[in-house]
Amino acid sequence: MGKRERYEPGTFCWADLATTDPAGAKAFYSELFGWESEDMPAGEAGTYTMLRLDGDDVCALYELEDERREMGIPPHWFSYVSVEDADATASRAVELGGTVFGEAFDVMDAGRMAIIQDPAGAVLAAWQPERHIGARRVNDPGCMTWNELQSRDPKKAAAFYSGLFGWEMEPIEQEGELVYVTIKNAGSSNGGIMPMAEPSTEQHGDAPSYWLTYFTALPDTDVVAGVRGLGGEMLVGPLDIGAGRISVLQDPQGAVFAIFEGETDD
Repeated sequence: MGKRERYEPGTFCWADLATTDPAGAKAFYSELFGWESEDMPAGEAGTYTMLRLDGDDVCALYELEDERREMGIPPHWFSYVSVEDADATASRAVELGGTVFGEAFDVMDAGRMAIIQDPAGAVLAAWQPERHIGARRVNDPGCMTWNELQSRDPKKAAAFYSGLFGWEMEPIEQEGELVYVTIKNAGSSNGGIMPMAEPSTEQHGDAPSYWLTYFTALPDTDVVAGVRGLGGEMLVGPLDIGAGRISVLQDPQGAVFAIFEGETDD
């Protein structure tokens, strides 16, 4: 199984969901993935709900704050990358042309984080672990398995993240056009970059660049039917990609995520 006790710096290690309806989101994902939930007090931030599979932390959710709702920020999944020093990573992000929202900050005794926006607009967190390393299981059914950047400027984004985290980029081209970039960290696959279509196209509309979180489907399940039966929607797919199938879905509150159906690495 994909058990984890630590993460190599530069590795995606966690994802959490900001939602407008925590109770509804817990019911949806519990039914879809078999997650168990436990509400944890998070001081002034309110409640942080840990989502577990067979007792292992796999991700979390919390209620989207009124301030961010008023700014027009919709429900969304948010990706975290493990780093040795969140402050140093934040400083490096600015040097490379990115933006840091505020300064790095402590999350009680769990760790320290910085919220970083790349030059094309996508946002993620740099996570310096202390008590909380991130997900205790990945890749297994019902667990996070991939993080993919949907980018308006994939070449600029690739250069930014390579400089920030030391990621190795493997571009894939068809007829001279960039169609995908595979990300490797310390020699292991660590996500990808998908070029987004022009803003005028129907597929992406005017959506900004963003990180898309993938979870592995439970075996012998009809994912799309399950999502629709629970009040969600299918946005893209299912698409056969050789190694398996992927679908991009939306939960009842509007957060977008993706499903992978197929064999995964440990």
